[in-house]
Amino acid sequence: MRKHQNMVFTTAARLTANDAQAEDIAQEVFIKAYDHFDALRDEPAAPGWLRTVATNLSLNHLQRYRKRWRFFSEFRRADDDDSSENTPEVEWAAPETFFDDIDRADRRAWIENALAKLPEHQRVPLVLFHYEDMPYDEIAKTLRVSLSKVKIDILRARAALARTLTQNPANPVSK
Repeated sequence: MRKHQNMVFTTAARLTANDAQAEDIAQEVFIKAYDHFDALRDEPAAPGWLRTVATNLSLNHLQRYRKRWRFFSEFRRADDDDSSENTPEVEWAAPETFFDDIDRADRRAWIENALAKLPEHQRVPLVLFHYEDMPYDEIAKTLRVSLSKVKIDILRARAALARTLTQNPANPVSK
């Protein structure tokens, strides 16, 4: 457990963007691991199994949460204008020296903070694609959305991350 607890927690935290929920999910993952301890004890694929369980439990949690609050989204007014829903232009390319003045721990905190600011529908596919190495079609199947929605959400998430990361490079961990 101690060997893999950071990986499990980080996987859940990136997907849920909530440390308290990630702790609950990590605890649930290790309860499941305990139930399957005999099969996992000497298994070299145990870390992959733990990551998969953490990912699936996080996605299940998000699905339950989304269903719970979907009712309220039906009250959206027809005249509400949400310009952030337009497809963004990605006009940001980081120079190779962009992170040179930032140590590794600060860089990680900065990126994690920027990820947490993304809306769930953008953060989840981005994390699955970049951190879990899932292909687009598998993400679409897992999230039960169209392939084009996954691609658009990842594109928008990248653009939002770029905006967030370029806003205040002097203080990467400011909130």
